[in-house]
Amino acid sequence: MQKPLALHATPRYARRITREATRAFTLIEILVVLAIAGMIIGLAVSNFDKIFGGAKEDIARMFVSNSLKVPLQSYRMHMGDFPSTAEGLQALIVAPADKAERWRGPYLEGGKSVLNDPWGNPYRYAYPGAHNKGGYDVWSVGVDKQDGTADDIGNWSNDTTPIGQ
Repeated sequence: MQKPLALHATPRYARRITREATRAFTLIEILVVLAIAGMIIGLAVSNFDKIFGGAKEDIARMFVSNSLKVPLQSYRMHMGDFPSTAEGLQALIVAPADKAERWRGPYLEGGKSVLNDPWGNPYRYAYPGAHNKGGYDVWSVGVDKQDGTADDIGNWSNDTTPIGQ
């Protein structure tokens, strides 16, 4: 009777299995991966303000162009007109002293913090508007915190239809 093949490994076969099992990343491979990860993290950190700075502008633009339309129109329907420049956007949250009997607000939820732009500056409001002659102007002074500069973000556009109408 023939002896079955032994399932035990020869010494040469055992060394090959051991070498393959213990094979790992070399120090050079680890350093290359760390260098690539470091470059990616460095690029992300250096562009963080550019990436999210644009988002702040978009948020401010959306707030002055769209988010205030309905509250201001509701105020206008109940009160007969938009808030005056002196009353400002605060009239959407707290009733003006001389108009408390008709006021049905608050027209804007979120309290005083909602009236600040993404840079922490209060939104500006004027009625009648300088840019929207028959309506209102709402704007953020932007990142430079200076009114009347190129980075101001307002509800006006270059077309002929006033946005506050």
